[in-house]
Parts: sequence; C-alpha cells; structure tokens
Amino acid sequence: MFKYILQLFVGIFTLLLSTLMARYEGSAITYDSLEWGYSTPFTKLFNIEITSGHDISQLDYFVYAAKFQPLFPAIMMVSVFYILSIVGYYLIKKKPKLAIGFWGVIGSVMLLLSGFIINSSTIGGRVHFWIILVSGIISISVATFVCIRNFKHEVTVGTN
Repeated sequence: MFKYILQLFVGIFTLLLSTLMARYEGSAITYDSLEWGYSTPFTKLFNIEITSGHDISQLDYFVYAAKFQPLFPAIMMVSVFYILSIVGYYLIKKKPKLAIGFWGVIGSVMLLLSGFIINSSTIGGRVHFWIILVSGIISISVATFVCIRNFKHEVTVGTN
C-alpha cells in the first residue's frame, strides 16, 4: 500500500508543479491582445467582455499555454494519466471487474477528447492530441486485457 501512496504523492506533486508553471506561462495572454478572440473560451463561456488583459479568466491561461507553450500542460496531462493509472492498477489487483469499467471509461473519454482537437493548427494542439490519443488507446487496451484475463480465469475456475 505504501508504494501506491508514494507514487500518488509523486504524481500529485508533479501535477501541482506543472500546473503552476503552465499557469505562469499562460499568463502571457494578458499581453497578447491578438489572441484574446481565439484563446479565451472560458472567458466567453462566462460572458465576460475583455477590455484589458485582467478580464481574462484564469482557466484561459491554461488554454493559451497549451496552444503555445505545451511542455507544462503536457506534463500536467501525463501526470493526471499517471495518477489514474495508479488507481487503475490498484483496482486491477483488488477489484478486477471494477477496473474494466474504470479503464474503459477513461479510454473512451480520452478518445472522445482527442477527436475534439484532431485538426488543431497549433503545435501544442497536436502534442496534446497525440498524448490524449495514446493514453486513450492504452486505457482501452488495459480494459480489454483485464476483461480477457478475467474471462479466461472464470472459464478455468468454472471447468474445475
């Protein structure tokens, strides 16, 4: 159990550190008025009119960073997937049937999300597309593997 908690701590620490760095890098949008119309979906969602850079939602900082400075947002995504993987691995060991649903849902959501950014014109969008797509494929593969393993185990237990 200690090894799971330690790995969760490392994953959460990496997520927090990369989140702070991505927020810092994304704050450059306050000075890039040409991007206000293209990189502020959360500000638009909240119906806030941008008259100065200080009107921009903090969430849009992450959008801007993901588009133009993708390193730390990518590390954020990988660390979230790492944290979910630790939880999923623990579930495989303790509750394999629940793990199948867990990995299947994560994989399906990731594949769906990758479809939203498949045609991104920025380097950050393409980087994130591939991270999300590969993570989704890995998750679906793990769900399939656990499902097959459980089916084989139930068949061998049922024949004895």
